[in-house]
Amino acid sequence: MEEVAAISSSFKCSVCRSKGIKSAIVITDHESGEVICSNCGMVISQNIEDNTRAEWRSFDGEGGEGNNNRSRTGMPTTLARHDRGLTTMIGRTDRDASGNKIDASIRSKMERLKVWDFRSHSHDSTNKNLMQAFNELDKLKDKLGLSDAVIERTAYIYRKARQRRLVRGRTIDGILTAAIYIACRDLGVTKTLKEVAAASSIRFKILSRSYRILVTELDISTPPVIDPMKCIVKVANNADLNENTKRRAMDVMNNLSKREISAGKHPMALAATVLYVSCLNSGEIKTQTDIADAAGITEVTLRNRYKDLKNNFLS
Repeated sequence: MEEVAAISSSFKCSVCRSKGIKSAIVITDHESGEVICSNCGMVISQNIEDNTRAEWRSFDGEGGEGNNNRSRTGMPTTLARHDRGLTTMIGRTDRDASGNKIDASIRSKMERLKVWDFRSHSHDSTNKNLMQAFNELDKLKDKLGLSDAVIERTAYIYRKARQRRLVRGRTIDGILTAAIYIACRDLGVTKTLKEVAAASSIRFKILSRSYRILVTELDISTPPVIDPMKCIVKVANNADLNENTKRRAMDVMNNLSKREISAGKHPMALAATVLYVSCLNSGEIKTQTDIADAAGITEVTLRNRYKDLKNNFLS
């Protein structure tokens, strides 16, 4: 039975309009993509695109969910899975197509089939490598609070590195962590090498070496530095500063950028120094240790940057 629904549309029937009939209802057949006049049956338009309904269909007559049931659509395709989300899996249900319960003997056979189906997905070294890398990527996504865009970019970089055989002779975690840092730099996410290394339990030296290898071999052009304005928000949140101090720090950072004083300075160190100056001006009590710990730098670095600002900008 064809699905027919009445719609309010700009389509008009030329036949009924010429006869002076104004009560004709224009309906749409979603299966054939035709717009039809309900009075005379004339096809007004055909092959139209339906953007108002779901792109999936359900054939389950007992569920009562109709087109709202998305159980048959599967997961979306993604680079962050070894099979890109395109393979099929044996379902976990214990009922057959008719809804009857499966016998115990047949169920044991189905369980063995599930095991062999899972093993067949990782029978070669390539899939095993990608499965191990992307399982670790799922863990780091939660630890670092990464977005889906960063995850997709990381998976793309790692796949390119594996195709170039850059993973051979090196640790999977080291190359994957370096890919995460590159993806964060590309998308403007304020994550430092120390933060990524601490979350992945990879030594800073190994991570920095892997980062240089990926940038050189894959010819990746990353932004030169992180935006110091984003670092201000991050450090201020870590140090639990009030909104007034944040606004003062942003104004100072804008003035520094206009006068090009921020060029060549470490963005986190500069952001921490600007926030420390703003705390002094606003009267908020925060020590150098508090600001330095929130930014992940040493107190010596904070004092050196403060001296530079005091001599070149605050004087």
